[in-house]
Amino acid sequence: MLNLFRDLPDASAAEVFTSLLERPGCRIERIVSQGQTTPAEAPWRQAHEEWVLLLKGAARIALEGREVVLEPGSTLFIPADTEHWVTYTDPAIATVWLAIHLGAVDGAPAPT
Repeated sequence: MLNLFRDLPDASAAEVFTSLLERPGCRIERIVSQGQTTPAEAPWRQAHEEWVLLLKGAARIALEGREVVLEPGSTLFIPADTEHWVTYTDPAIATVWLAIHLGAVDGAPAPT
């Protein structure tokens, strides 16, 4: 059993991705961020859909010409093949996400 908030990894140097469940066409992961953002020249673009729930901390994501502010409890659906950037995660505390990837081949992320 895993408690999503207990024993959080140190994400001050890099985001930490923890796979929670993998099935064909679906992958669920916990992401812990602390100050990381997506470089402007390297947006995320996935061949599958993604639904995220911000559990703790604060974040902003830019997609489809708008920036979405996320706070604990906020959700966001990211359609397949949509360029998106994480433009802010709190540098002072861990930002904890739950990400559900839908349509991922063998549960694995598609290359960006």
